[in-house]
Amino acid sequence: MSVIVDQSGWGLLRATGADRARFLQGMLSNDVAGLAPGAWCRSVALNVKGRVLAVVDAVNEGDAYLLITEAITGDKLRQLLERHAIADDVEFAPVERAVHRVWDSPAAVWSAPPVFEARPGSPATEIEIRRVEAGLPRYGVDVSEDYFPFEANLERTLSFQKGCYIGQEVVVRATTRGGAKKKLVGLRFVEDGTPVAPGAIVSAEGRDEAGLVTSSVISPTLGAIALAYLHHSAWAPGTRVRAGGRAAEVCGLPFGPV
Repeated sequence: MSVIVDQSGWGLLRATGADRARFLQGMLSNDVAGLAPGAWCRSVALNVKGRVLAVVDAVNEGDAYLLITEAITGDKLRQLLERHAIADDVEFAPVERAVHRVWDSPAAVWSAPPVFEARPGSPATEIEIRRVEAGLPRYGVDVSEDYFPFEANLERTLSFQKGCYIGQEVVVRATTRGGAKKKLVGLRFVEDGTPVAPGAIVSAEGRDEAGLVTSSVISPTLGAIALAYLHHSAWAPGTRVRAGGRAAEVCGLPFGPV
């Protein structure tokens, strides 16, 4: 089933100026400067402690970069970029533009390019189910300034080959040392039913408080599933846990098969 995500109301910024590629390369976690015209990548903006400030899709439009972030992080992203653009030839302007994504599978949530044309979006419930199936964290729900990207299932937004960017040193050091003590994983409940409430405590053998549910839905193909942060002692796929009093199995992300 295809799900259409209308991102026209998200935080959209257009970055222009001769230094735009170099500047964004030092602000975002992925290889923005390496994008060919028309290409895009998903990045995160981090603070100096390596924690996630925003999830950002950057599109190279040739004469500018279009930055797409959730509405909740739109103003924060613009303020962050403007605060650091001191002597750089770069400007940021909010834009109104028709843009949507087609999520025809959980994998497409991570790979579907933006499409710039007017098209009605799917119901919010369908979008939320596909997002959880894919394991894409929603800002303010599954990820915030309390989390490193490698804890929040955002490892694929990190480039370890590019030059320095804000928060890189902390992220590289923690990743190299295996510093994650918790990680966002999937839970698939043994018995179908109503979704387990976000905030429910997850328990595992030998640990009464092994984690916390952040998002929960009923998938038409998988049944009751959830996203949850789990302690490293319980996050291995196949581990049996309980959340909200119900038995569940830990799954990798995206969920599969779908």
